[in-house]
Amino acid sequence: MSELVFFSGTMDCGKSTLALQIGHNRAARGLEGVIFTRDDRAGEGRLSSRLGLVTDAVEVEEGMDLYAYLVAHLSRGGRADYVIVDEAQFLAPGQIDQLARVVDDLDLDVFAFGITTDFRTRLFPGSQRLIELADRIEALQVEALCWCGARATHNARTVDGAMVVEGAQVVVGDVRQTTAEVGYEVLCRRHHLRRMTSATARAGALSPDVLPVAPTPQDATG
Repeated sequence: MSELVFFSGTMDCGKSTLALQIGHNRAARGLEGVIFTRDDRAGEGRLSSRLGLVTDAVEVEEGMDLYAYLVAHLSRGGRADYVIVDEAQFLAPGQIDQLARVVDDLDLDVFAFGITTDFRTRLFPGSQRLIELADRIEALQVEALCWCGARATHNARTVDGAMVVEGAQVVVGDVRQTTAEVGYEVLCRRHHLRRMTSATARAGALSPDVLPVAPTPQDATG
């Protein structure tokens, strides 16, 4: 039976790479899929991974009916053996309902990839609906790491290296961006709660307040 599968994880854990791999494996078996994405780092109508892999995709617009799109595609003689959806967290809940209908009515597997929570640790509406409807939820096995070396569980938004906790839920950026651009960093829960990014940790390590104090002559002689 066809399934709606939600592959979830933090940023930088290989979601888009896996989406591309699933498409590659099925294409090697002679299958054809339809790939949807929204707000990919590589630009409109692209699905890209940080490893440099990229492919064309259908850009999901606000209000777009994904079920109707696929029905029209098939009615025109197009082929669809499966569906891949990257950046699924940006989809509206109603569009997730449409993906479930694709599985149930068109008998197609739908593989959705996305992060679950935003930089404020709040569920994205699209991800929440996927959790409610998916036949299976798969946690990505490639663990992203916090700057401290612990498993990263939270996504942080940064400006000039400093973590911010206010602003629009969706602002496109990447974990590779630095300086004053909006960027993102994955953190463990401890450092997300402390708002301590790699940049602020480095700054703290250089602060005179935390540098070891040189022993006085009296200390040295006991």
